[in-house]
Amino acid sequence: MSLEFQELDRDPQSLARTGEMKLAGIKVQTPMFMPVGTQAAVKTLDSYDLEDMGYELILANTYHLYLRPGEVIRSFGGVKRFMDWKGALLTDSGGFQVFSLAAMRKFVTGGVEFQSHIDGSKHLFTPERVLDIQGMLGSDIMMVLDDCPPGDADSTRLEDSLDRTHRWARQSVEYYRQGQEQGRFQNQNLFGIAQGGIDEKLRSESLSMIQALPFAGVAIGGLSVGESREDFYRVLHHLGPELDEKRPRYLMGVGTIPDFLEAIRCGVDLFDCVLPTRNARHGIAYTRQGKLNLRNAIHTESQEPLDTECQCRACRRFSRGYVRHLLRAGEITALRLLSIHNLQFFFDFFVMARQSIQKGQFMSFYEGWKKIGF
Repeated sequence: MSLEFQELDRDPQSLARTGEMKLAGIKVQTPMFMPVGTQAAVKTLDSYDLEDMGYELILANTYHLYLRPGEVIRSFGGVKRFMDWKGALLTDSGGFQVFSLAAMRKFVTGGVEFQSHIDGSKHLFTPERVLDIQGMLGSDIMMVLDDCPPGDADSTRLEDSLDRTHRWARQSVEYYRQGQEQGRFQNQNLFGIAQGGIDEKLRSESLSMIQALPFAGVAIGGLSVGESREDFYRVLHHLGPELDEKRPRYLMGVGTIPDFLEAIRCGVDLFDCVLPTRNARHGIAYTRQGKLNLRNAIHTESQEPLDTECQCRACRRFSRGYVRHLLRAGEITALRLLSIHNLQFFFDFFVMARQSIQKGQFMSFYEGWKKIGF
């Protein structure tokens, strides 16, 4: 594996830490947020936009890119060349989308069978197959196939999920090892995923099992999938002391400011979510004072930028009144400007979080941001 991780700073009053992840010739500073380029693009933006903001690691979705355009990506030499992305790339396994989007999905021997949400065609994902697909996509970080149960899953479903997730993890490690011996998966790193719902005992069991395998990093899956925020935070605080210090820790699919604060406090390094761009498409801008709804009439004549403390392209040049006008007129430019701003806001938030940890002041940062209404 080509990934190197080093912890740099530790907050004296929490488990928050900064780190440096060397990946694909790039030094990625953690904790950090990955924009989601579901179909090899972050909606309304291009690769230059993301590089201009300072991002160095983004996420693409295996399920969507497998279904469309599929093998076309191989002819381009992978997703990064396809979208001309100069940074590093993480791909998920596609398992979450199989269970949330695909029709007629069911567990079969060795994997999960599903029908495409695009044309109804039948497909099979196995631990080995999703690694082959991610090998073709050419990502720097590949995620194993796991079974992510819903937030309200009962104990039987959770135990089935753990058994399946752990079995698939072991198969993935072995297939990855064999592939590397054959010259495949070169410079690609494999992350494992721990499950367990909101059951602390199962969570510890799963994390212990996943961390016992030679993964380059460890992910916490199956949170923020319908459980209460109280249960979500309880599980995070339970797992924090058990997380391996020598590997990057990734909390999958979580994207609110309060959740970032809690997870960073518990020692999480990596995050991803579609929320900043999804909210942008609904006219929502993030500011240091909370979320701003540009669809509200109060902003009609406002000449203020979206956020007076932001230096993104949208805030340097355009007013709230102008962006609101574009929204009401149905102009795509509004969605683009709000997406640029929101992702810059997220990037800047994590820069400030890292600085607070470096100064030993993360809990003051935590308390200050917790008071803002997000």
